[in-house]
Amino acid sequence: MATSCPGCEQGVMRVNHFHGEEVDSCKNCGGMWFENGELNGALSKADNGDDAVRVEETLGQHLGISQRCCQHCDFNMQRYHLMDGYQIEVDVCHQCSGIWIDEHERSKVVNSPLVKNLLGELDAKISVKTWVFQFLSQMPIEFNIKPKSRPIVTYLLLTVNILIFAFYGFDINTTNTVFDNFAMRSSDLLAGHHPWSLVSHMFLHGDLMHLAGNMYFLYVVGDNLEDALGRAKFLGLYLLCGFAAAAAQIVADPASSVYMVGASGAIAGLFGMYLMWFRHASLTFMFVIYQKKLSPLAFFAIWLGFNIFGLMMAGEGVAYWAHIGGFIAGLVIGILLKPKVMASNPLLAMLNEPEVKVAR
Repeated sequence: MATSCPGCEQGVMRVNHFHGEEVDSCKNCGGMWFENGELNGALSKADNGDDAVRVEETLGQHLGISQRCCQHCDFNMQRYHLMDGYQIEVDVCHQCSGIWIDEHERSKVVNSPLVKNLLGELDAKISVKTWVFQFLSQMPIEFNIKPKSRPIVTYLLLTVNILIFAFYGFDINTTNTVFDNFAMRSSDLLAGHHPWSLVSHMFLHGDLMHLAGNMYFLYVVGDNLEDALGRAKFLGLYLLCGFAAAAAQIVADPASSVYMVGASGAIAGLFGMYLMWFRHASLTFMFVIYQKKLSPLAFFAIWLGFNIFGLMMAGEGVAYWAHIGGFIAGLVIGILLKPKVMASNPLLAMLNEPEVKVAR
């Protein structure tokens, strides 16, 4: 016998096939009613990485009494998050163990086992090994989904930067010659000299610490961005951010004759894109001996604050405007390309859903 819809209370429930299970759905609002065990059966047959789903064992926070009544028991159901860390709201009847899911939640519920596995990686405890590394280096560690392919371009950029520095970086005379011909100076460029320095300056570094810091951050964010973009596009956008960084520094100080070298501006652009697409990542920050997971937003806010402070203090020898210019360019690129990147990376799109909450 046809029954009324628990969701809209107007539509009539009809039998529908859903991932191998016969379930009741409302033609009016599209919501679905799952009898005891039907949702487990449907999710176990769906292509989501789990063939033994037990929804009732992984329900998240209890949100209180629902205004909706079970279509069979005529009792008010109970509201729950589908699971911890994935705040999809479902209605559960404690009498018959039926579950109601609204139409807009359907695909998210189907993919919930995938999200659960990914959150397991992101919410992993910080190991002693990681703590020791951070204590000694005071550098951040990234917790994120592993890239699907080997980041060849990222490794190539790391190799080229290191080999170039090895060629000149340990001899002062060679360093001076290389900087005279390949480092960027605003005054020279505006006078039409050394136009190639717009590119070459990105592959030069002042000393070992400068090189090590830049290469480390390129390694941290580069693999995921290359995986999301593809190799050719990643390289193109890396160079584009470097050009934007150089342009910002030239506009800020067009008469400068100080050498500008380093991949910092291009990498700052990667930071901007990373912030737009990987908000679910965690970057552990070491406060002397206290280790804390931070969101990319919090981490890059600290980084940006240091750069703005440097500008206010008029620090010499650091191209702060290049850092800020590259970062802004990366943010703009991240915003413009986000729909396309999410469409081509389903797992990344799932983790960017507002219902996903990473433990930090």
